Order: sequence, then C-alpha cells, then structure tokens
Amino acid sequence: MKSWKVKEIVIMSVISIVFGIVYLVFTHFGNVLAGMFGPIAYEPIYGIWFIVSVIAAYIIRKPGAALVSETIAALVECLLGNPSGPMVIVIGIVQGLGAEAVFLATRWKAYSLPVLLLAGMGSSVSSFIYDFFVSGYAAYSPGYLLIMLVIRLVSGAVLAGLLGKAVSDSLAYTGVLNGMALGKELKKKRKRVSNHASL
Repeated sequence: MKSWKVKEIVIMSVISIVFGIVYLVFTHFGNVLAGMFGPIAYEPIYGIWFIVSVIAAYIIRKPGAALVSETIAALVECLLGNPSGPMVIVIGIVQGLGAEAVFLATRWKAYSLPVLLLAGMGSSVSSFIYDFFVSGYAAYSPGYLLIMLVIRLVSGAVLAGLLGKAVSDSLAYTGVLNGMALGKELKKKRKRVSNHASL
C-alpha cells in the first residue's frame, strides 16, 4: 500500500467500518432466516457480505483494496460482537481474496460491470470453499450443495457486483469521491459529454 494516498486509505477505512456494521446486522438477520428455513436461507443474501470489497476496489482501483477493505469490515464485525468471534476475520480475508483474485487477473486495470460481477462471484466461490471444509457443508448432498452454490453466485453478482457499482456511482455523483480514481473517471466523462454538447 506504499502508493496509496492518505485520502484513499481514509475513504476505504470509513466505507469498511460502515459496512462492517451493515454486515453484523445482516448476520443476525441471516441467523433468523437460517433458524426458520435451514442454511440455504443464507444464500440469497450472502452477496451483501462481499459488497465492500467491490466498492473499495471500484472506487480506489489499486492492488489490495478488495482484500484490505473486506478484512477491516470483518474486524469491525468482530469488535462489535459477531457470534463467530475472531473467526469472522478469517472469513473476511477469504471473501476478500476471492474478489481480489478477479481484479488481479485483470492486473487491476479493468473495472467494468462484468468484472465487478465476477468479483462478487469470486468471493462467492472462495467463501463456499471455506464453508465446505470449515462450516460443515461437506455433510450436505451434492444436489443441495449445487443449489446453494448457484444461489450464492447469483447473490454475489447482484448484491456485491451490481449493487456495489450502483452505490459507488451514487457516491461519485455527489462529489465526495472527486479525488478517487472513480471520481476522476466520472469527471472525464462529464467533460466529454459537455464538450460534445457544445459542438
């Protein structure tokens, strides 16, 4: 993170703290759903736990943004009393690695919607592998596991990828991200539109 600016670190930290709180709320909500409908009830909302990695990476566009932001959010969850305790930090790292791997594959140069969707799905895959070996998923039937995985992939794409982009773009339009890579990109787009309109 040597090339990071102080403002980038601050923005990422604030976003991570906010979503750490959001994550904890959804953890309790997910526990209620799982208590009523079983573990598969978690899957439709699972993508929300990946969203900060997509948002941070999309806004800052530097190596490590997805992993570090997800880890910070998990640390906040732990400090606020997540039922999993310190293990939630490990889970956060696993989820962050899944998204980071997708951005790594593009050498941190592509942040289009398809890439963001894949980043959300990357977290879905890494977290599912973790759950298979650590959370007892290996005891479920192959068919049940497949359904869970498909739902989690869709959730990761929609709630992390698509929603993450929407949230980031909305923040950028307010002007609070003017110093960030996303804010600069938006400024260039507005300038091109303005120049085109004046022709």
